[in-house]
Amino acid sequence: MNEIKKVTWRSPSNIALVKYWGKKKGVQIPANPSISFTLEQCYSETTVTLLERETKSKDIEMRFYFDGKANMAFQLKMFKFFESIRKDFPLLSQYGLLIHSTNSFPHSSGIASSASAMSALSLCLCDLQQQLDKKKVSAEKFLQRASHFARLGSGSASRSVYPLISQWGKTKTVKGSSDEYAIPFEKNLHPIFKTFQNTILIASSQEKKVSSRVGHSLMKTNPFAKTRYAQAESNLKEIISALKKDDLEKFGAIVEEEAMTLHALMMCSSPSFILMAPSTLSMIEKIRRFREESKLPVYFTLDAGPNIHLLYPKNIAKKVDQFIYAELEQHCESGKMIHDNVGKGPKKMK
Repeated sequence: MNEIKKVTWRSPSNIALVKYWGKKKGVQIPANPSISFTLEQCYSETTVTLLERETKSKDIEMRFYFDGKANMAFQLKMFKFFESIRKDFPLLSQYGLLIHSTNSFPHSSGIASSASAMSALSLCLCDLQQQLDKKKVSAEKFLQRASHFARLGSGSASRSVYPLISQWGKTKTVKGSSDEYAIPFEKNLHPIFKTFQNTILIASSQEKKVSSRVGHSLMKTNPFAKTRYAQAESNLKEIISALKKDDLEKFGAIVEEEAMTLHALMMCSSPSFILMAPSTLSMIEKIRRFREESKLPVYFTLDAGPNIHLLYPKNIAKKVDQFIYAELEQHCESGKMIHDNVGKGPKKMK
């Protein structure tokens, strides 16, 4: 088949500081606002090639390869996603699609791969449709559109299209905030936070027993849901204040509270579930003790899994590295960890 057009985008994952957990009615509408750091080294790189269609049918024609191999499980998810957005992307009915994707990080490593994968895919689709329509839009509008469609594939993916830090979810605290897409927040970020490192300590690489999708749904009957959503609003307001200044202590206290609250919600849902591992708790205890003894601003957070994300400014990286290899490496599965940092956002490769 003849190739019509091709684009490649690289898009990073992100780590939420105030967590999104629970959904309202609608398609991927968050029950509470969230805010996240954009990562640098942990990304998906996706190439979408438009081809002449094999048939005259209007059915979506698509082949998907991950790391060079056909991946039918993800291809089926993508078919569902494409069907939901095809009215906004005429190219899905006009051309065949060949998609190649790869991650810079291993599967089940504690990185939100759906965030990087769906944001990279959405950037490709928006780019290709814009080229076909021959319409010029501002960079701001382009990223907002990509964020909107990334959200439909994975809520957290909406936040991955912006550099450094982004906020998602309608809230009175943030002007211009929306449930439909994330917005950039770097103008409000104190320079110290732009240097932040994120070392991911792999407590376990096993697949989660309960998916995030199921976890979100269980918030509908969680007895603490209403209190949680109020807490998230309050924490967002407080952490924004800390991010504007160099209030690392307030920042760290909120980030750790958010991490522990997320897992507490899992443990008091019905049915309840636990995603922490024994080594997760061991590392948390050591991190708290190290911070108390060293007086260094080193904090942890977790996503919906057992792996620790260690957050700290670059100017203390050498001391933190010494601590990591002396005290925490032994609790990581086969010593596995990933060194990352706050990043510059997506990049068009070609």
